Amino acid sequence: MKRNVTSIFMMSLCLVSLVLESNALKVNSRGPLLNDPAREQEFMDWGLGMFVHWSHDSQLGSVISHSMVGASDKYLDRFVNELPKTFNPKKYDPDEWMEIAKLAGVKYMVLTTKHHSGFCMWDTKTTEFNIMNTPYGKDIVKDYVDACRRHGIKVGFYFSPEDFYFQRKHGFEVRRVGRTAEEKAIIGDYNRRQLDELFGNYGEIDVIFFDGGEKEELTQYIHKKQPKCLVTRGEMETPEQRLPKEPMPGPWESCFTLGNQWQFKPTNDDYKTGGQLINMLIETRAKGGNLLINVGPEPSGIIPFEQERRFRELALWMFINDEAIHGVRPCKVVGEGKNWYAQSKDGKSVYVFLAEFSDKKKLKHGERKEVLLKELKATPKTAISVLGHNGKVLEYKKTADPKPTFKQTSKGLEISIMRAQRIYNNKAWPNTVVVKLDNVEFK
Repeated sequence: MKRNVTSIFMMSLCLVSLVLESNALKVNSRGPLLNDPAREQEFMDWGLGMFVHWSHDSQLGSVISHSMVGASDKYLDRFVNELPKTFNPKKYDPDEWMEIAKLAGVKYMVLTTKHHSGFCMWDTKTTEFNIMNTPYGKDIVKDYVDACRRHGIKVGFYFSPEDFYFQRKHGFEVRRVGRTAEEKAIIGDYNRRQLDELFGNYGEIDVIFFDGGEKEELTQYIHKKQPKCLVTRGEMETPEQRLPKEPMPGPWESCFTLGNQWQFKPTNDDYKTGGQLINMLIETRAKGGNLLINVGPEPSGIIPFEQERRFRELALWMFINDEAIHGVRPCKVVGEGKNWYAQSKDGKSVYVFLAEFSDKKKLKHGERKEVLLKELKATPKTAISVLGHNGKVLEYKKTADPKPTFKQTSKGLEISIMRAQRIYNNKAWPNTVVVKLDNVEFK
């Protein structure tokens, strides 16, 4: 009897162990190694990144890499044999990229080291299909990494495990889905050798974005090689060309094109306005994520005129309001009406993004507006300010009082503000004004 009881007890322990193990696998289906939690918190502080889609087929102004799928043999021959012979980005200067990015408040950058085509932008020993076998003949990735570090911008790599060039060279059909287990194994070994170079030759890398292929296995490989490197796509939620309808627990990252194509498109592109870009960033941060916004350099290596202009409009806004973007966290209420909220990490300050006064309904220079914030209430220590100006002076108006004020009402916290800082020459600045409220509470 005692032996039976013991056996039953041991069987019960085994069952409990199996259940716990099963639950652990459900919680962590990606593998035993995950992003470092402290690095994830750091990532959430950054808020804004710049994506760079660039490869040798930027010469054609085509979609990056995807034109190889379903292409004729003649097209593929020309793509892999002719195009590298004319890729010579003589104007590539990563320091210029960094200067634009840093001014716009970008904290990290992600470069396409290898997109789906398989063309490598670094000095690799794994394939002849790389930047060293072009008229340019220099390691683009090395210069990019060095420039990031000179300017204090975190280093990120995009890497595609797909590799259409490798598939074709080994007699596989060029495709994104439907590969056999044998094909996956052969390509997987090849990808690991390339990652050995990228993570062995350029020092510590901050971020990697895997796109396609067997992301889970490669994610584990990177965690073993460089445990401090953050895997975004492959481990985090990374919605593409959209923002989530509801807030998501961080960290997460949403990536967008500036126009409607990732790589350089010389004609027929439809660019977002600077105001749209700013409001996308605000909504992303209010919902707890990072925004990774893309540029597609020209074949020469320069950032296109139209794309640079969007980043410079963002730069002006960030020069005034960056404290509301970097190092913030979502509030229990993300916003109300057209306006959004974010808060400092210590919870002492709430930032109110008055998007209702952006674009056509802009807050005119020197105009006072009252806004009712139904979700907030004042405390004895509440203070108010408008980011960017001191609330004391309105240019050319001696008697004007631009001081922001607030009062608690039964319906909520009513704030009264004036945009007293002159931003544009015509005084008509169309972008969102940010109000900082210290020591307030949510209802």
